[in-house]
Amino acid sequence: MLTLFPGMFSPLEESIVGRARARELVRLRVWNIRDHTKDRHRTADDTPYGGGGGMIMKPEPVFECFDAVKEASPTPVDAVILLAPQGRRFDQGIAASYAALRRIALICGHYEGVDERIRTHLATEELSIGDYVLTGGELAAMVVIDAVVRLLPGALGDEKGALEDSFASGLLEYPHYTRPPTYRGLDVPDVLLSGDHERIRRWRRRQALRITKERRPDLLETADLSAEDLQMLAELDQRETERNDE
Repeated sequence: MLTLFPGMFSPLEESIVGRARARELVRLRVWNIRDHTKDRHRTADDTPYGGGGGMIMKPEPVFECFDAVKEASPTPVDAVILLAPQGRRFDQGIAASYAALRRIALICGHYEGVDERIRTHLATEELSIGDYVLTGGELAAMVVIDAVVRLLPGALGDEKGALEDSFASGLLEYPHYTRPPTYRGLDVPDVLLSGDHERIRRWRRRQALRITKERRPDLLETADLSAEDLQMLAELDQRETERNDE
């Protein structure tokens, strides 16, 4: 990560990412862009040419910081990602593609933005985590790192866990329950206590389809749906029609 605020990345010592780092499943290194400035004030930004409000990140310290990144390892950098509102929307598919790479660099923008030469001649792609503006790219970079690291082999205790996460199959995830079976009069669905693995599988898939249909119907347009899935969706549509007719 190339950043003006390296202290913001301390959460990466915790939870799944922290354990993956401790087990050397992934190596994360934070590079301080200010270490590559030339003046005693460690200035990394300047006013925009042509006027306007805000400050712009200067190209020199970012380019030279990336030079140091490249020199630190013989492994080539496969992707140089600029976290920016203009970038393509981050999703599970992109996370999976990054998990297959050997080495990536994340450039955290700040202030009003970055000098356009960073965008056009250093970054290989731009990435956004949503249609809103953050103070800087650090939080977005941590979102990307967390999503990617959990896909690495051995990062999760249950190797099937990442495959069942929301969006991994193109759908939102089904509901989860744990002990006790009854709490404050609220019961766990009987099917989950039945021990019938096929019934449980079908229930979970139906619930995933139902939740996706209700909350993110757009995902159904691109999800890989089986004949069984289509039948379940038809049954859900029929039930909805019957409720509306009552």
